[in-house]
Amino acid sequence: MAAPDISLNSQSHTLMRRAVRPPAFGEEPAAALQLMRSRSLPARVAVVGNHLPRQCGIATFTTDLCDAMADEYGGDRTTVVAINDRQSSYAYPARVRCEIDEGDISSYRTAADFLNASHVDLVSLQHEYGIFGGNAGSHVLELLENLNMPVVTTLHTVLRQPDIHQRIAMQQVAAYSDRLIVMSEYSSRVLEDVFGVPGEKIDLIPHGIPDLAFVEPDVYKESLSLGGKSVLLTFGLLSPNKGFESVIQAMPRILSRHSNVVYVIAGATHPHVRAEKGIDTGNSCRPWPVNLGWKKR
Repeated sequence: MAAPDISLNSQSHTLMRRAVRPPAFGEEPAAALQLMRSRSLPARVAVVGNHLPRQCGIATFTTDLCDAMADEYGGDRTTVVAINDRQSSYAYPARVRCEIDEGDISSYRTAADFLNASHVDLVSLQHEYGIFGGNAGSHVLELLENLNMPVVTTLHTVLRQPDIHQRIAMQQVAAYSDRLIVMSEYSSRVLEDVFGVPGEKIDLIPHGIPDLAFVEPDVYKESLSLGGKSVLLTFGLLSPNKGFESVIQAMPRILSRHSNVVYVIAGATHPHVRAEKGIDTGNSCRPWPVNLGWKKR
């Protein structure tokens, strides 16, 4: 694989990227990205990902990212391409100017055509295997291979033990992307060790949290009758792959050594889980404390 041909139009100072095929992992970062480092922000940025009011963590992240960019640079510089699940439709805000049906591969090509025609300078792709169609979300490659501008991809899941489809999809996403953003040192190491991505192509930006005034934890613990307890917390939309089952199963051993520990699971069942399996994730776990012998704890 060879790097896409990236050039600068000296007349209009517009970045142009002719996406011929994915770049090789070992090559230097794209010249277009090097040029962009000297700017405060490209004039036109498109963010591709889920967006509120769709209910999922990626939608919340994308919305918060766009809000922060709008606060810092103005709202007229950011466009969103939203991914819709199962032919759903949502009442999106005006910044969402294009929508992709996750299971319709032709809609990914249509979105690429829209972005190219909109003279977008940079695409920020929010990547999670499960939000795109195809094996391991491979439909998104139809978008990436047809874009004419640099792509910076934020990876929300980096697997230590991917299956063959997940491995191929991630390697191709990485190859088409000019930069990759991860949220932990662990994910950076996995990208290098498992997927063969060179470290110089990876940037670490921690996930972050809302900027709220700090309050001593004991204030909230008392309001929840958790005063004096050491609290383990899982929060957000719940689905079986979040790992809370492992914590529940480990609680008897934890309590045998640390009797003041409590485990709080705060959140609703993920809409996809409810739609596909018809179960309430929280209710499905309620018999576990009894079966594991720590109901009174």
